[in-house]
Amino acid sequence: MFYWDSTFLLLIPALLLTLYAQQKVKSTYVKYSRIKSRRGISGAEVASYLLRKNGLGDIPIEESEGRLSDHYDPVKRVLRLSSENFRGSSLAALGVAAHEVGHAVQHGTGYMPLNIRNSVLPSAKFGSTLAWPLFIGGFFFSIPFLLDLGIILFTAAVLFQVVTLPVEFNASGRAIESLKSAGFLEADEISKARKVLNAAALTYVAAAAMAVLQLIRLILLRGSRD
Repeated sequence: MFYWDSTFLLLIPALLLTLYAQQKVKSTYVKYSRIKSRRGISGAEVASYLLRKNGLGDIPIEESEGRLSDHYDPVKRVLRLSSENFRGSSLAALGVAAHEVGHAVQHGTGYMPLNIRNSVLPSAKFGSTLAWPLFIGGFFFSIPFLLDLGIILFTAAVLFQVVTLPVEFNASGRAIESLKSAGFLEADEISKARKVLNAAALTYVAAAAMAVLQLIRLILLRGSRD
């Protein structure tokens, strides 16, 4: 079968990393969501303070449904935190809240990797939707043009995943520095909040690795049709 040819072996390391990352972020988040910060301040309060400190006090903070649904919306300029992080005062809640503020600050300061990611997003969505149908059609019916078009479209999706890495790492770095400088967390708490953000970042690394290996796989399969 197409999906189970020998090139599928390329994906095994990324699949294993993805499974590990998913388990790691889940277990780490659960662990530190049970440990309250000593100051007892909520994620929403932390986010509000950090936004004001960075001259972004006009950005509203909304409570969103679903676990780990936290995100910053650059289109509507809204920061959304899941209920447990909006209301909670755990080390995980503060880390996540500060991380999302980091994205808001990136947007407000014109952080270049974020601008690149936002500009690539429409092409990445379009490419990820059409790349595989076009490539599979070209593969089975031996149509080189469809093969090449599928690869080109999928490359946009890969670029999005790769450029996401500096965006996420930078937001986490900003979060840790903000929590430290504002005195929301003490030294031993900072290291634990960092573990939560590092675990989350690993999921983006896994996604990028999978995308890159998938692209290599497509190129190899394209070569087999020459």
